[in-house]
Amino acid sequence: MKRWFKYVKPYLPAFILGPLCMIVEVIGEVIMPRLLAVVINRATEPEKFGQLTVGVSVIIGLLLIGVALVMMAGGVGGAYFGAKASVNFASDLRQDIFDKVQKFSFANIDKFSTGSIVTRLTNDVNQLQNFVNMLLRMALRAPGMMIGGIIMAVLISPSLSVTFAITMPLMIITIVAFIAIGASKFTRMQKSVDALNSTVQENVTNVRVVKSFVREDYETDKFKTANSNLRLAGLSAFKILIFIMPIMNIFMYGTVIAVVWSGHLDVISEATKMSVGDLTNFVTYVTQILSSLMMVSMLFLTASRAMASGKRICEVLDEELDLSDENAKQPEKKVEGGRVEFKNVFFRYYKNNSEWVLENIDFTINSGETVGIIGSTGCGKTTLVSMIPRLYDVDEGSVLVDGVDVKDYSLKNLRDGIGMVLQKNLLFTDTIIENLRWGDADATYEEVVTAAEHAAADKFVSTFKDGYDTPLNKGGSNVSGGQKQRLCIARALLKKPKILILDDSTSAVDTATEAQIRSALKNDLPECTKIIIAQRISSVKDADTIIVMDDGIITGIGTHDVLLENNTEYQEIYYSQMDKTENAVTGGDAK
Repeated sequence: MKRWFKYVKPYLPAFILGPLCMIVEVIGEVIMPRLLAVVINRATEPEKFGQLTVGVSVIIGLLLIGVALVMMAGGVGGAYFGAKASVNFASDLRQDIFDKVQKFSFANIDKFSTGSIVTRLTNDVNQLQNFVNMLLRMALRAPGMMIGGIIMAVLISPSLSVTFAITMPLMIITIVAFIAIGASKFTRMQKSVDALNSTVQENVTNVRVVKSFVREDYETDKFKTANSNLRLAGLSAFKILIFIMPIMNIFMYGTVIAVVWSGHLDVISEATKMSVGDLTNFVTYVTQILSSLMMVSMLFLTASRAMASGKRICEVLDEELDLSDENAKQPEKKVEGGRVEFKNVFFRYYKNNSEWVLENIDFTINSGETVGIIGSTGCGKTTLVSMIPRLYDVDEGSVLVDGVDVKDYSLKNLRDGIGMVLQKNLLFTDTIIENLRWGDADATYEEVVTAAEHAAADKFVSTFKDGYDTPLNKGGSNVSGGQKQRLCIARALLKKPKILILDDSTSAVDTATEAQIRSALKNDLPECTKIIIAQRISSVKDADTIIVMDDGIITGIGTHDVLLENNTEYQEIYYSQMDKTENAVTGGDAK
C-alpha cells in the first residue's frame, strides 16, 4: 500500500470526495423507494386515497424531484472525482515507470522485451486506472447500498428478509470461486498482449527487411499466431465475465420471484395485511442488495486483473539497477582530457556462465589519440567500448577515464564527455536539425552545419527542399543507410565530446566519403580521443594505434605496419580484404 499511496497522496481530496459523493447518491437510492411506497399505498388503498390531496401530491412530488437532483449531483460528483483521481494516479505511475526504464542499463533492458515494456506502460497502467476509478465509485456505494437496503428490508418485513439471507451467501461463494479462477487467466492474457506488441513493433521497425526478403506472408502468419493466442487467452479470461453476469442475474431474479410469490400471500392475507407499496418497496430493496453484490463481484474481478497488471508493473519498478551513481566517489567530476585505460578487465553477460566475453583486457589510450579496433564478428569489440560510458560494468578489473574509475563519475557527467555512434543508427521522428541537436540542445544553426560538414552530411542535406528542417520518419526511414550514419556522426560531433566512439559507423558509406570523415576528425578535432571500430582495414589503417581482437581477447596492439608484420589475425583480415579488392579490380584474375 505504501507504493500505491505515493500516487494517491497528491490527489487525496479527489480520492476522498469521490466516495463521499457516491454515499450521497446511495442515501438517495435508499430514500427514493420509501417515498414511492407512500405514493403507491395512498393510490391503492381506498381509505388513504381520499387523503391524497393536491397539496400532499405536490409535496411528495417535490421531495421525489429533490431526492433525484441530489442523487444526480452525487453521481456526477462521484464520477468526476473518480475520473480525476484515477487519471492522475495513472499519469504519475506511467511517468515513474518511464523514468525507471530510462535508468536501465543494457543488462536491465535485456530482461524485458520492447513489446513488454510498451504493454506495461500502456495496457497494464490502464487496468490499474480502471480499477482505481471503479474502486472510488463502488467501494462505498456498493456496501452502503447493501447495508441500507438490508436495514430497510428488515424493517418492512423480517420474514421476507430470510429469502435474500439464503441467496447472499450463495452469491458470495460464487464470486470468490470466479475470482480464484480468473486471476491466473488475466496474467496469461497480459503476457499474450506482450507477445503481440513485440511482433508488431519488430515488424514495423524492420519493414524494409521484410519487404526486401519478400517475407510478408511469414510475418502475417506470425502476427496471426500472436493475435490468435491473444484471442484465445482473452476469451478464456473473459469467460469469467461472460458466465458470472448471467449466474448473478439468476440469483437476483430468482430471489425477486421468491419474494414476490411469498409477498403476494402477505398482501392478500388478513393476518399480515402487507400493503402493495410495501411489497414493491421490499422488492426494490432486494434488487438493490443483490445488485450491490454484483457490483462487488465486478469490483473484485477488475481487482484480479489489476493485480496481475500491478505485479507486472512492480517487476519494472523493482528491477534492481546494476548501474547507478550510488557509490560514485567523485560525482561532480567531469571528463576533461579523454585518456582511457583498461586494467585487467573481465566481463560476461550471464554471470553464471563459465566463459568470459572479454578476458584480461589491458591497454591505454592517451588523450587525442586515434585508436582503431578490428577483429572478427562477435569477438567483443562493441562490448569493449560499451564499458567506457558504462553501458555495461566490468565484472573484474577496472576502466579509467582521465585516471578515474568510470564508476566514480556520475553517469551524467561521464556520458556528457563521451560521444558514441552505435552500430544501429537510430534517428527520431522530427526534423534533421532537431535530431542533430540531441548532441547539443542549444547549438546554433551554424554549429549544426559545421558538425554536419565534418560528418560529410551537409552536402546531401543541402539538396533537400527544406534543408535541415526536413522531417524524418520513424527511425529515419526516408534517408539511406549511409545518410543515417553520417547524421548520427554529426549528432555525436555536435556534443563536442572528449572521447568519440564510432562503432562500425561508416560501413554504409563509400571509401571516399569515409576518408573525408577521417580527415575532418583528425584535423578539426585534434584534442578529442577517437576510438574507431571497423571491419575494413582502410578504416583504421592510419590510426595511431590499432587493437586486434579475437574471441574476447586482445591478440595484438600496434600500428598498421607493425601488425601487418607480426600479427597473424591482422594479416588474415588484411590479405582477405586485399584479395577481394584486387578481384574486384581485375575481374577475378588476381592471385
